[in-house]
Amino acid sequence: MVKKSAVKSSKSWFKVAVAAVSAAAVAGVVVTAPLSVPQAAADPEAYKQQPWIDQELLAANSEGSTFDLESLEVNKIEVVEEKKAEPEKTTESATGQTATTASAPPVGEPDPGTAQAVARGYVTDGNEYACLVMLWNRESNWNVYAHNASSGAYGIPQSLPGSKMASEGADWQTNPDTQIRWGLKYIAGRYGTPCSALAHSDSRGWY
Repeated sequence: MVKKSAVKSSKSWFKVAVAAVSAAAVAGVVVTAPLSVPQAAADPEAYKQQPWIDQELLAANSEGSTFDLESLEVNKIEVVEEKKAEPEKTTESATGQTATTASAPPVGEPDPGTAQAVARGYVTDGNEYACLVMLWNRESNWNVYAHNASSGAYGIPQSLPGSKMASEGADWQTNPDTQIRWGLKYIAGRYGTPCSALAHSDSRGWY
Protein backbone atom coordinates (compact mmCIF):
# COMPACT_ATOMS: atom_id res chain seq x y z
CA MET A 1 0.00 0.00 0.00
CA VAL A 2 1.26 3.48 -0.86
CA LYS A 3 2.42 5.64 2.01
CA LYS A 4 -0.18 8.41 2.04
CA SER A 5 0.36 11.87 3.44
CA ALA A 6 -2.07 13.48 5.81
CA VAL A 7 -2.77 16.33 3.44
CA LYS A 8 -6.41 17.30 3.03
CA SER A 9 -6.50 18.82 -0.43
CA SER A 10 -9.24 19.79 -2.80
CA LYS A 11 -10.15 17.28 -5.45
CA SER A 12 -11.06 19.97 -7.94
CA TRP A 13 -7.49 20.30 -9.28
CA PHE A 14 -7.69 16.99 -11.08
CA LYS A 15 -10.92 17.87 -12.84
CA VAL A 16 -9.43 21.21 -13.84
CA ALA A 17 -6.25 19.54 -15.13
CA VAL A 18 -8.19 17.00 -17.17
CA ALA A 19 -10.43 19.75 -18.56
CA ALA A 20 -7.40 21.83 -19.51
CA VAL A 21 -5.75 18.92 -21.28
CA SER A 22 -8.97 18.06 -23.08
CA ALA A 23 -9.38 21.66 -24.20
CA ALA A 24 -5.80 21.72 -25.43
CA ALA A 25 -6.34 18.52 -27.37
CA VAL A 26 -9.43 19.98 -29.07
CA ALA A 27 -7.47 23.09 -29.98
CA GLY A 28 -4.64 21.00 -31.34
CA VAL A 29 -2.21 22.19 -28.67
CA VAL A 30 0.27 19.87 -27.01
CA VAL A 31 2.40 20.27 -23.92
CA THR A 32 5.94 19.96 -25.18
CA ALA A 33 8.75 18.64 -23.02
CA PRO A 34 12.29 19.88 -23.73
CA LEU A 35 14.05 16.64 -24.58
CA SER A 36 13.43 13.49 -26.53
CA VAL A 37 14.31 10.18 -24.92
CA PRO A 38 15.86 7.60 -27.27
CA GLN A 39 15.50 4.89 -24.69
CA ALA A 40 17.42 1.63 -24.81
CA ALA A 41 16.19 -1.74 -23.63
CA ALA A 42 16.04 -2.14 -19.87
CA ASP A 43 15.75 -5.13 -17.58
CA PRO A 44 12.29 -4.77 -15.99
CA GLU A 45 13.33 -6.88 -13.00
CA ALA A 46 16.55 -5.02 -12.27
CA TYR A 47 14.93 -2.80 -9.67
CA LYS A 48 14.87 -5.81 -7.34
CA GLN A 49 18.65 -5.56 -7.10
CA GLN A 50 18.76 -1.87 -6.23
CA PRO A 51 19.11 -0.77 -2.58
CA TRP A 52 17.92 2.79 -3.34
CA ILE A 53 14.38 1.56 -4.15
CA ASP A 54 11.74 0.53 -1.66
CA GLN A 55 11.30 -2.75 -3.50
CA GLU A 56 8.43 -4.04 -1.39
CA LEU A 57 6.36 -0.91 -1.93
CA LEU A 58 7.15 -0.72 -5.62
CA ALA A 59 6.28 -4.36 -6.19
CA ALA A 60 3.08 -4.14 -4.16
CA ASN A 61 1.79 -1.16 -6.10
CA SER A 62 2.76 -2.68 -9.43
CA GLU A 63 0.68 -5.75 -8.67
CA GLY A 64 -2.40 -3.77 -7.73
CA SER A 65 -2.08 -0.14 -6.80
CA THR A 66 -4.42 1.32 -4.22
CA PHE A 67 -2.98 4.76 -4.91
CA ASP A 68 -5.44 7.58 -4.24
CA LEU A 69 -5.04 9.68 -7.37
CA GLU A 70 -7.36 12.42 -6.18
CA SER A 71 -5.18 13.05 -3.12
CA LEU A 72 -2.23 14.05 -5.30
CA GLU A 73 -1.75 17.72 -6.04
CA VAL A 74 0.31 17.55 -9.22
CA ASN A 75 0.06 21.31 -9.61
CA LYS A 76 2.04 21.93 -6.40
CA ILE A 77 5.34 20.54 -7.64
CA GLU A 78 8.35 22.29 -6.17
CA VAL A 79 10.80 23.18 -8.95
CA VAL A 80 14.41 22.86 -7.88
CA GLU A 81 16.93 25.07 -9.63
CA GLU A 82 18.91 22.88 -11.98
CA LYS A 83 22.69 22.90 -11.83
CA LYS A 84 25.12 21.01 -14.01
CA ALA A 85 26.20 17.90 -12.16
CA GLU A 86 29.84 16.93 -12.04
CA PRO A 87 30.73 13.31 -12.81
CA GLU A 88 32.14 11.67 -9.71
CA LYS A 89 32.72 7.98 -10.10
CA THR A 90 31.75 4.83 -11.94
CA THR A 91 29.57 2.00 -10.71
CA GLU A 92 28.35 -1.27 -12.11
CA SER A 93 24.65 -1.28 -12.96
CA ALA A 94 22.28 -4.19 -12.44
CA THR A 95 22.87 -5.17 -16.06
CA GLY A 96 26.60 -5.53 -15.43
CA GLN A 97 27.52 -2.36 -17.32
CA THR A 98 29.94 0.18 -15.86
CA ALA A 99 28.23 3.55 -15.58
CA THR A 100 29.38 7.03 -14.64
CA THR A 101 27.44 8.56 -11.79
CA ALA A 102 26.72 12.19 -11.09
CA SER A 103 25.88 14.20 -8.01
CA ALA A 104 23.08 16.70 -7.56
CA PRO A 105 22.52 19.56 -5.14
CA PRO A 106 20.70 18.41 -2.01
CA VAL A 107 16.95 18.87 -2.06
CA GLY A 108 14.57 19.17 0.84
CA GLU A 109 11.69 16.85 1.50
CA PRO A 110 8.94 17.42 -1.09
CA ASP A 111 5.57 18.92 -0.27
CA PRO A 112 3.06 16.21 0.69
CA GLY A 113 0.65 15.40 -2.10
CA THR A 114 3.05 16.19 -4.97
CA ALA A 115 4.42 13.85 -7.61
CA GLN A 116 7.86 14.34 -6.08
CA ALA A 117 6.48 13.10 -2.76
CA VAL A 118 5.26 9.95 -4.49
CA ALA A 119 8.73 9.39 -5.92
CA ARG A 120 10.33 10.03 -2.54
CA GLY A 121 8.24 7.22 -1.10
CA TYR A 122 9.92 4.82 -3.50
CA VAL A 123 13.47 6.24 -3.47
CA THR A 124 15.04 5.62 -0.08
CA ASP A 125 18.46 7.17 -0.75
CA GLY A 126 18.61 10.96 -0.42
CA ASN A 127 21.38 11.49 -2.98
CA GLU A 128 19.68 9.29 -5.55
CA TYR A 129 16.44 11.15 -4.95
CA ALA A 130 18.21 14.48 -5.55
CA CYS A 131 19.54 13.12 -8.85
CA LEU A 132 16.05 11.96 -9.80
CA VAL A 133 14.58 15.39 -9.04
CA MET A 134 17.17 17.08 -11.27
CA LEU A 135 16.75 14.52 -14.05
CA TRP A 136 12.97 14.75 -14.24
CA ASN A 137 13.00 18.53 -13.76
CA ARG A 138 15.03 18.54 -16.95
CA GLU A 139 12.87 16.04 -18.81
CA SER A 140 9.34 17.15 -17.94
CA ASN A 141 9.38 19.45 -14.90
CA TRP A 142 7.43 16.63 -13.26
CA ASN A 143 4.44 17.32 -15.52
CA VAL A 144 2.28 14.21 -15.82
CA TYR A 145 0.95 15.48 -19.18
CA ALA A 146 4.29 16.56 -20.69
CA HIS A 147 4.35 15.56 -24.36
CA ASN A 148 7.23 15.98 -26.77
CA ALA A 149 5.57 16.62 -30.12
CA SER A 150 8.67 15.73 -32.13
CA SER A 151 9.52 12.40 -30.51
CA GLY A 152 6.25 11.32 -28.92
CA ALA A 153 7.84 10.98 -25.46
CA TYR A 154 5.29 11.40 -22.70
CA GLY A 155 4.84 11.96 -19.01
CA ILE A 156 7.09 12.62 -16.05
CA PRO A 157 9.83 10.16 -17.13
CA GLN A 158 9.31 10.96 -20.84
CA SER A 159 8.62 7.38 -21.85
CA LEU A 160 9.11 6.78 -25.56
CA PRO A 161 6.50 5.92 -26.60
CA GLY A 162 4.26 6.80 -23.70
CA SER A 163 2.29 3.60 -24.11
CA LYS A 164 5.22 1.63 -22.66
CA MET A 165 4.00 2.80 -19.27
CA ALA A 166 0.84 0.73 -19.71
CA SER A 167 2.89 -2.13 -18.25
CA GLU A 168 2.42 -0.39 -14.89
CA GLY A 169 -1.26 0.52 -15.32
CA ALA A 170 -3.98 1.43 -17.79
CA ASP A 171 -4.05 4.95 -16.31
CA TRP A 172 -0.52 5.73 -17.51
CA GLN A 173 -1.63 8.92 -19.27
CA THR A 174 -2.95 10.61 -16.14
CA ASN A 175 -1.59 8.90 -13.02
CA PRO A 176 1.81 10.15 -11.82
CA ASP A 177 2.22 7.11 -9.57
CA THR A 178 1.99 4.79 -12.58
CA GLN A 179 4.46 6.91 -14.53
CA ILE A 180 6.90 7.14 -11.64
CA ARG A 181 6.89 3.37 -11.04
CA TRP A 182 7.60 2.76 -14.70
CA GLY A 183 10.32 5.42 -14.75
CA LEU A 184 12.12 4.04 -11.70
CA LYS A 185 12.13 0.54 -13.15
CA TYR A 186 13.43 1.86 -16.46
CA ILE A 187 16.25 3.73 -14.71
CA ALA A 188 17.15 0.70 -12.58
CA GLY A 189 17.19 -1.61 -15.58
CA ARG A 190 19.08 0.67 -17.95
CA TYR A 191 21.44 2.66 -15.71
CA GLY A 192 21.27 1.13 -12.25
CA THR A 193 20.65 4.37 -10.36
CA PRO A 194 19.17 7.85 -10.94
CA CYS A 195 22.62 9.41 -10.54
CA SER A 196 23.96 7.22 -13.35
CA ALA A 197 20.99 8.18 -15.51
CA LEU A 198 21.65 11.84 -14.71
CA ALA A 199 25.31 11.50 -15.70
CA HIS A 200 24.23 10.02 -19.04
CA SER A 201 21.79 12.88 -19.52
CA ASP A 202 24.54 15.38 -18.72
CA SER A 203 26.82 13.93 -21.39
CA ARG A 204 24.31 12.95 -24.08
CA GLY A 205 21.31 15.19 -23.51
CA TRP A 206 18.95 12.23 -23.03
CA TYR A 207 18.62 9.11 -20.94
